[in-house]
Amino acid sequence: MKDGQIFATIAMIAPCFLIALIAGRFIIPWLRALKAGQTIREVGPKWHNSKAGTPAMGGLIFILTACLGVVGLGIAFGKWSSALVFAFALIFGAIGFLDDFKKVKKKQNEGLTAPQKFMLQLAASALYLYILFRMGHMTTDLWIPFTDVTWHIPLWIYLFFAVFVIVGTVNAVNLTDGIDGLATGVTMPVMIFFLVASILLKKAELAIFPAVLLGGLAGFLVYNFHPAKTFMGDTGSLFLGGAVCGMAFALDMPLILVLVGLIYIVETLSVIMQTTYFKLTHGKRIFRMAPIHHHFEMCGWSEVKIWTVFTAVSVVMCVVAYLAIGPLY
Repeated sequence: MKDGQIFATIAMIAPCFLIALIAGRFIIPWLRALKAGQTIREVGPKWHNSKAGTPAMGGLIFILTACLGVVGLGIAFGKWSSALVFAFALIFGAIGFLDDFKKVKKKQNEGLTAPQKFMLQLAASALYLYILFRMGHMTTDLWIPFTDVTWHIPLWIYLFFAVFVIVGTVNAVNLTDGIDGLATGVTMPVMIFFLVASILLKKAELAIFPAVLLGGLAGFLVYNFHPAKTFMGDTGSLFLGGAVCGMAFALDMPLILVLVGLIYIVETLSVIMQTTYFKLTHGKRIFRMAPIHHHFEMCGWSEVKIWTVFTAVSVVMCVVAYLAIGPLY
C-alpha cells in the first residue's frame, strides 16, 4: 500500500467511531423491541441481577461498522486481505449469534451446547488456517518473540497447535466479557498493536481490519461502558476472539498472543485453577469467584476500577509486544 492509503486507513478510525455511534442509536432500540435482554447467570454475582434485561447482541454495532469499513476501503484501494480476516471473525460472530438467539428464544442463559460450539469453532479454525496456508500468508515456522528466530514445525503438528490456540483464545475473550466494557477496553489496545504491526511488517493491507474495528469498538464503548446500555453478547465476544486470532495468524506470529492476550489468558487460567482446586479439595476455592474479574468485584473493586486496571495492563502488554517485534523490521 502507498503512504496515502496507509494514512487513509488510519484516518478511517474516526468515521468508524461515528458510524458505530449512529448505528447504536438504531440497533439498541431494535434489540429492546426484540426483547433480546441479557439473562443473568444464577451462579454469577448477585449484584448483577439488576442488569437483567439489558439488550444483548450489541456486538452487531461494531461488526456492522467493521463490515462497512472493510468493504469501503477494499473497494477504494482494491485490497482485500483484511476481508479474509474479517470473514473469519464473522464466522465466529455468527456462532455467537446462534448462541445468543437461542438464549433469547428460550429466555434462559443456555444457548448452543458446549460440543456444538466446539465443533463449529473447530471447523471454522481449520478452514481459515487451510486458506491462509494455501494463499501463502501462513507458514509452519513458529516465530519466537523478541528474536529473529523461527522454529520449523511439521505441518500436521502446527495445525493441531494452531487450532488449539484459536479455539482457546476465542473462548478466553468470551470469558473476559463479564463486566461492563471489559472485553471492549482490553481489546482496543490489541487492535492498535495489530494496526501498527501490519504497517511495520510491510503488510499494510491487513491494517484495514484492525483500524476499522478499533473505530467501531470506540463507538460501541460509549454504549457498553458502565453502566452499560447494551452488552456485546457472544455475538460480539466470539467475533472479537476471531478478530484477535485472525490477525495473529495472518501476520504469522501466533505466539504474540501470549503478550497482547495476557488478560484473556489470566481470565481463563483463573477459571481452570478455580475448577481444578475446587474438585481436588472437595469445595475449597482459590478465588472468591472466577473468572478473576469477579474475584476483584467481591474484593470491593468497582467495575470502572477493574476496567481501568485491566485495560491499562492490556496497553502495557501491547507496548511490550511492540518491542518484541523489533527484530522483524
